[in-house]
Amino acid sequence: MTPVCGPCLTPAMAPVSINELPENILLEVLTHIPARQLLLCCRLVCSLWRDLIDLVTLWKRKCLREGFVTEDWDQPVADWKIFFFLCSLRRNLLRNPCAEENMTSWQIDSNGGDHWKVESLPGDHGTDFPDSKVKKYFVTSFAMCLKSQLVDLRAEGYWEELLDTFRPDIVVKDWFAARADCGCTYYIRVQLVSADYIVLASFEPPPVIIDQWNDAKWTEVSYTFSDYPPGVRHILFQHGGKDTQFWAGWYGPRVTNSSIIISPKMTGSRPPAQLSPRPQRELGSSDFRGHQDH
Repeated sequence: MTPVCGPCLTPAMAPVSINELPENILLEVLTHIPARQLLLCCRLVCSLWRDLIDLVTLWKRKCLREGFVTEDWDQPVADWKIFFFLCSLRRNLLRNPCAEENMTSWQIDSNGGDHWKVESLPGDHGTDFPDSKVKKYFVTSFAMCLKSQLVDLRAEGYWEELLDTFRPDIVVKDWFAARADCGCTYYIRVQLVSADYIVLASFEPPPVIIDQWNDAKWTEVSYTFSDYPPGVRHILFQHGGKDTQFWAGWYGPRVTNSSIIISPKMTGSRPPAQLSPRPQRELGSSDFRGHQDH
């Protein structure tokens, strides 16, 4: 006899497995689950879920849902899963880049002359910054002033496999300007460093010397680390300088709006590789081996 429920004598429905849903609906359900849970938990449930989670379609939909791409996106993406995780982590890894918190987060390596100082834009004999949201800058003195930050990539959420296997682009930018009435020398040094603090790659251009009676315009420095050696765990960013007139006060280069941003590669192919989130437990390589649809 068919069981019934309640006073209306409605036949009871047999339990339905979620796996009985059409695959396109189940795929849509999975796109709402946080990415790390998809890989660490959901992918282990059964072969159907594993295969769906490995589909490029799922990661494209998650990128659309998060606003990482738009419907008319036409740039080639080598690996949508990697693209999603890198976009999720994408931000400026330097703290207090625009001097809003005085010298907080910066290591003072050299504090010559009258030392580092924070001033408001445009400053004496200065010009406005191209981005109106930037309100302040750091300024150097008549003897060498250098400051730095050491970024711990693992502490920032970038796990070893992501860095060593996929080696995303590391984009470094800085802005500097001189006072119009004083010459100066600007320095920058950026190093990719191993866990043992061995330098694996470096950007250290010759010092920029600006003459007295210049236009005081802000200049952007930009450099992209690509295809660097595996093993990068820290990034050292250092910049500063001094004036060339040896005047008391703060007449050296002004710096602000510095950034280190890790970005996905937009073109090029990658060898087959396994992706895992920064592990919360040990995972075998088979946990993340999947196929891709096109």
